[in-house]
Amino acid sequence: MATDRQSRPEPGTIASVLHNLRRAPDRVRRHSREFIEAAVAQLFDAAVRQPSGGTASGEYRIDDLARLAGTTTRNIRVYRDRGLLPPPLRVGRIALFNDTHLTRLRLITSMLERGYTIAHVREMLSAWEEGRNLGDVLGLETAIVGTWTTEKPQTMPLAEARRLVGDVGAFQRLVALQVIRVADTQATVTRPKLIEAFNEMRGYGVSMDKLIDLHEQIVPKVDEISGLLVRAGAEHVVDRIKPGEALPGDAEFAELITMLVRFRAQAVATVTATLASSIESTIESLVSRVLSDYLDRSSDIEAAPGRQQTR
Repeated sequence: MATDRQSRPEPGTIASVLHNLRRAPDRVRRHSREFIEAAVAQLFDAAVRQPSGGTASGEYRIDDLARLAGTTTRNIRVYRDRGLLPPPLRVGRIALFNDTHLTRLRLITSMLERGYTIAHVREMLSAWEEGRNLGDVLGLETAIVGTWTTEKPQTMPLAEARRLVGDVGAFQRLVALQVIRVADTQATVTRPKLIEAFNEMRGYGVSMDKLIDLHEQIVPKVDEISGLLVRAGAEHVVDRIKPGEALPGDAEFAELITMLVRFRAQAVATVTATLASSIESTIESLVSRVLSDYLDRSSDIEAAPGRQQTR
């Protein structure tokens, strides 16, 4: 029993999830969909919280720190110059970084990927760290980085969910689309950010039905893009994990899971940037057409026959 405790991996890591999977009864592993879904969620949550896929600790040179944090040495130097990272330990001409730097660097990278500016990151870190220790910073990292799932469902009384939508017909459509799930007197909003966006756009006079129509048209296109991206990333995994064959070792499996997590982040960043650029161009074209039409109409009115010229 003591041996089992000694060999048991640290909780919350990919290794611990795999350890628990192996210990589960065979009938549970093979026949419980919920068990598999929970294990998948735990694997990716562990990878998100530990992006390096390992248990690195100690002291790192700047190249090692950049590799573990998934960034570049140039970025590290920029963050140092901007006051986001504390100074490293100097041993002669060598700069040595530690786990505090690694944690901070992952946090900075995560916040910047989510649209914060360097100035915002510095302000938030400074405010958070007043009187707090590394454990609190790790808590902040978890709060900001979150888990594998982009949105966490929100459960509330059914009446509150109805008020949130504010339209009986639209509420029923959202239930049919599983954006909202109803169970007795409770409702779970599976896409709270979507509902928040709907309500903001509704404030500009766009009807909820129109917004839901757009959502129904957009989702298949987004799923198609997602399928293309995931298949591209999965090709690498399929080459290393063969159906019906034994899984690779924990370290290699953790590396694969981590690679997919990083792939998700980079794919989202790429698609977001491309979509933003496309939307900007489309909006500019729309405004240009509106202005052109306005100027054309103004010219027509001024050139209309019989118009008196002011002398």
